[in-house]
Amino acid sequence: MTKNLHLEHPEDQALSGDISIFDWFTTSGNLSVKLDGSPALVFGTNPANEKFFVGTKSVFNKVKIKIAHSHEEIDAFYGGQVADILHSCFDCLPHTNYIIQGDFIGFGGFEEYCPNTITYKFPEIVTEKIIIAPHTIYTTKNDLREAIAHPLEFNFEETAFQIFM
Repeated sequence: MTKNLHLEHPEDQALSGDISIFDWFTTSGNLSVKLDGSPALVFGTNPANEKFFVGTKSVFNKVKIKIAHSHEEIDAFYGGQVADILHSCFDCLPHTNYIIQGDFIGFGGFEEYCPNTITYKFPEIVTEKIIIAPHTIYTTKNDLREAIAHPLEFNFEETAFQIFM
């Protein structure tokens, strides 16, 4: 279990001069892929009230918490493009008992997306309304501010839909 902190990526460590990352090549462990969408999205069931919510990483803030359980709350907490994205997420993402974080890649209708610095190329036009890359699942008993982060792991024989349900 990992406390909800920023996790350094290997390439970030190497660029900062920490060459201990190269020890990874001789040890066993888990491999992950860096995803680079924007904004970071968090969604799922709020354990405090058992309601579905969407938000950004601000759902974990210690003081100004922005957990949107409705379109009205999205408009109260967020503005501009982030609000537009969250409205679509509220309507389209599966209502799950989990708390999931992922990166927003884009709205459907294209074959290529560049939401931040990495370009994603799909073999055909994406017909889904929104595209996110989920990467983290959180556990907590009562409060999102106490959430513990876990890498989202799955067996390639499972579908993404099965993971969320």
